Amino acid sequence: MSADTIVQIAPAEPAGADLTDAMIEIGRRARAASQILATAPESRKNVALTAMAAALRNREAAILTANQVDVEAASAQGAAAAHVDRLRLTPDRVEAMARGIEEISELADPVGRVLARWDRPNGLRIERVATPLGVVGVIYESRPNVTADAGALCLKAGNAVVLRGGSDSLGTARAIHDGLVAGLSHAGLPETAIQIVPTTDRQAVGEMLAGLGGTLDVIVPRGGKSLVARVQEEARVPVFAHLEGICHVYVHGPADLDMASRIVVNAKMRRTGICGAAETLLVDRTLRDSHLAPLIDSLIAAGCAIRGDEAAQEADARVEPATEGDWCTEYLDAILSVRVVDGLDAAIDHIARYGTQHTEAIVTDDARAAEAFLERVDSAIVVHNASTQFADGGEFGMGAEIGIATGRMHARGPVGVEQLTSFKYRVRGSGQTRP
Repeated sequence: MSADTIVQIAPAEPAGADLTDAMIEIGRRARAASQILATAPESRKNVALTAMAAALRNREAAILTANQVDVEAASAQGAAAAHVDRLRLTPDRVEAMARGIEEISELADPVGRVLARWDRPNGLRIERVATPLGVVGVIYESRPNVTADAGALCLKAGNAVVLRGGSDSLGTARAIHDGLVAGLSHAGLPETAIQIVPTTDRQAVGEMLAGLGGTLDVIVPRGGKSLVARVQEEARVPVFAHLEGICHVYVHGPADLDMASRIVVNAKMRRTGICGAAETLLVDRTLRDSHLAPLIDSLIAAGCAIRGDEAAQEADARVEPATEGDWCTEYLDAILSVRVVDGLDAAIDHIARYGTQHTEAIVTDDARAAEAFLERVDSAIVVHNASTQFADGGEFGMGAEIGIATGRMHARGPVGVEQLTSFKYRVRGSGQTRP
C-alpha cells in the first residue's frame, strides 16, 4: 500500500499551477538560506542544533500526540505491522532523535576542511577545500525521525534542505519540524534553512524531481522500491541512490554456533522494518548438519517465519518452501529466506545475483575467508562477525544519517555530514600568467 493513499489532500492545499508556484518559492527561499549557511560559523550552527534537541524534548507530548493520530490512521487503512513500526514514535525514540542531533553538533565542522594541498613548480599553491552542496531535497516515507536527522545533518554541513515526508507521517513530521525551526530561530539563522513540503499531493514530488526551478542541487530518496525507482527515473538533478536493503548473513565454517545464532537473530529480528535488517541467511554446506537446524530453530523461537530451500525444509518441518522471488524480496517483516550454499564462492555469487549492494555479513572464525568476503563482496557495507543492523550512521559514529547510499557516485554507505559536502579549489599565486 502506498503511503500516499492514507491521508486525503486537504481542500485548502494548493494544486496545479498554484502548487508549482508554491514549490518554486520554497526552492527560492532555500537557495537564499543556503547562501547564509555556507559561511555560517560552526558555533552558530551548533547553537541551533543544541536548541533543536532541547525543543524536541520540550515538544515531546505534542510530537507523540501527532504521531498517535498518524499511527491510528495508518492502522485503520490496514498498514502492515512493519510499516506501523517504522511510523511509530515512543518517548525513547524522541529522545534518540534529540541525542542524535546533539551528537551531530559535537562532530567536527565538515565545511572548510582542507582535503588536499600541494605546490606547483611555477609557485602556485593549490588547495582542495570542502564546501556545502547547497540545497538538498529529501524525499522519504513513513519514518518521521528522518525529519530530524536530515534537517540537522544538512544544517551541520552548511546546506539548506527541503523535506517531503510521506503523507502517512505528515502530522508527526510537522510537529518535529516546529522544533527544528525553533532551534534555527534561537541561533539567528534563517528559518527557511529547513523547510517541509506542506502538502500530500504527489505533484509536489514531481516538482522536486524537476529541481524546483533550478534551486535543488541533489535529491536523497529514502523509502520503498517504487519511490526510489521513480526518483531515479524522473529526477533532473543528481540523486544519492538508496535501493532496497536485501541484506545477507553468510555463516561459514568454522563458526561458533552461539555467536552465529545471536548475530543472525539480531540481524533479522531486532527491527525487521529497517533497511539493514537481514532478508536472507546463507549457510555453508559444511555446517548443514551442525548449524542449520539450530539457527532455524532460534529464528522461529524469536517469532520469525522461514522460507527455505530443500535443505532448510529437511532441517525443520516448519520451514515453508522458498520461491525464486523470495531471494530478491525485501520483506521488512519477520520473514527470512534460508539457503545452503557450496562454499564462499557460491555465497558471493548468490549475493551478487540477488543483493542490492547495501549490507552483507559473514560469520566465521576463518580469517582468510573473512578477508576474502570483505574484499570481494561489492556492497556499500560489508561486515565480519557482527549484525547487519549496525548499518547506521549513528553506529558508525557519524551522529546520524539521511540514508544508506548504494550507488558508487559521490557518496556510498551512510550519508552523513561529510557526504553532504562537495569541494572547490583555492589557488594562490604571486603574479603567475600562463604562457
